[in-house]
Amino acid sequence: MLILNCPYCGREKDETELAAGGEAHLKRFGPGSSDQDFEGYLFDRANPKGLHFERWRCAAGCGKWFHAARCTATLEVFGTYKAQTLEPPKTIRDAITAKRPGWSWRNFS
Repeated sequence: MLILNCPYCGREKDETELAAGGEAHLKRFGPGSSDQDFEGYLFDRANPKGLHFERWRCAAGCGKWFHAARCTATLEVFGTYKAQTLEPPKTIRDAITAKRPGWSWRNFS
């Protein structure tokens, strides 16, 4: 079972107390964007096997959205962080690099 720590209320929650929100760090295009850009925002997702950054909602707690860095193959969680963050905090990037040498946020994003 997947267990994540909500960075807002600080409580560990299992996946039954959370709501998955899909891929994190997607660029949303504003007014005046092309139909192609909007279609890409709505439908294009990486859905990788391995390292993935996701959005989650603390549905049975504070109700706030947050991001999680985890491996979709092993369910290993590298950490969670607030949704307003534009990239994973250094502590999470370091934890990923320790397990996956050569990984870089610049190459991932």
